[in-house]
Amino acid sequence: MQVAVQISRTPALIGMNTTPGSLTMSQPQADMQITTIPGQWDIHQPGPDVIIDQSKARAVYTGGTYREMSQRIYSGVEQLWLQGIAKRMEQGARMANFQKPGNSIAEVYGEDWQPVSYPEVRGPAAYDNVDIDIQANPPQISYRKAEVKIEAKQNVPEIHYTPGTLEIYMRQMPSLTFTPQIIDDKY
Repeated sequence: MQVAVQISRTPALIGMNTTPGSLTMSQPQADMQITTIPGQWDIHQPGPDVIIDQSKARAVYTGGTYREMSQRIYSGVEQLWLQGIAKRMEQGARMANFQKPGNSIAEVYGEDWQPVSYPEVRGPAAYDNVDIDIQANPPQISYRKAEVKIEAKQNVPEIHYTPGTLEIYMRQMPSLTFTPQIIDDKY
């Protein structure tokens, strides 16, 4: 009789169950505020400066200012005085030639009865006695430029993570079996 040992074994089996993890990411858009202040033009156009000088016309009508009138009188009197001297010289020359016809005392001094006119106190009349001066004033322009204000606020990203799971277990336990067998060798 012989004894034999039979060895049998069962391998170990490990089981694994997993659920995947999840990762979600989102980011809301940035918050923006845009404010605009419009530009502005300011244009001011002052009227022209008009200067009207009527002093020459006033001198024609009324003689002008006292000083202007006195100046004309004095310059006119000087001319009258020089004309008077010239006239007396001419009369004297005629009287020196009294023997010629028409040079008698009555004829020389008889024509001198006309009054001598006073010098003209008024200015000369002319078409341009009124001076008009127009000076255009430039426009006054001011500009305030437009302003744009931008305010941006970023939003942080939103991250959500759900971890996965891993379950490890023994599906089959390992075993080792020894079975003795008796072999009958009678046969």
